[in-house]
Amino acid sequence: MRAGRPLPRSFYVRPSLEVAPGLIGRFLVRTLADGTRLVARIVETESYAEEDPASHSYRGRTPRNEVMFGPPGRLYVYFTYGMHFCSNVVTGREGEGCAVLLRAAEPLEGLDEMARRRGVSDPSLLCAGPACLTQAFGIGREDNGVDLIRGTALRILEGSPVTRSLIGRSARIGVSSGAELRWRFFVEGDPFVSKGRPAKGRGTRGSRR
Repeated sequence: MRAGRPLPRSFYVRPSLEVAPGLIGRFLVRTLADGTRLVARIVETESYAEEDPASHSYRGRTPRNEVMFGPPGRLYVYFTYGMHFCSNVVTGREGEGCAVLLRAAEPLEGLDEMARRRGVSDPSLLCAGPACLTQAFGIGREDNGVDLIRGTALRILEGSPVTRSLIGRSARIGVSSGAELRWRFFVEGDPFVSKGRPAKGRGTRGSRR
């Protein structure tokens, strides 16, 4: 398995709509204190931007969303529904309030540790959803703001980018505002993509919005 180097800062200094499909096929890597490596191939993402009513940055900068406003290439972690953490990659120029939600990934290394954290053994369920992925990797509030380029414990490596013709596109999952925007990206037919239904049942490939 060739993971490559961490993606450079320049990769993230772009609109979230460009970074989101570009993250498909990249490797999320966590190195635990005992040296255990958790590795998963990203197969599903969602884009969020400051002008987007579904985004945490829509109403401006707050103590909660401060990390989302930059610098790019850092991890924005938030707590939701009083029980789950979700992880996002900050994108765009500093001050823009853009990020990409990591929705699902294919586990490659450290599956036993991920299964212990998740309480399930089926590989297709370990990282099948933003909260599942974050739980499998042990990502929490203390990881908010982690630098994915210069850090050593948590990084996104080059991996194997997926050809755009193999990447589907749809409305995002679990949003009501901005539900018409087709800002979710995923590997077509991949068994590790999450099982959630896009808002309003919007279709997949073809939309440029």
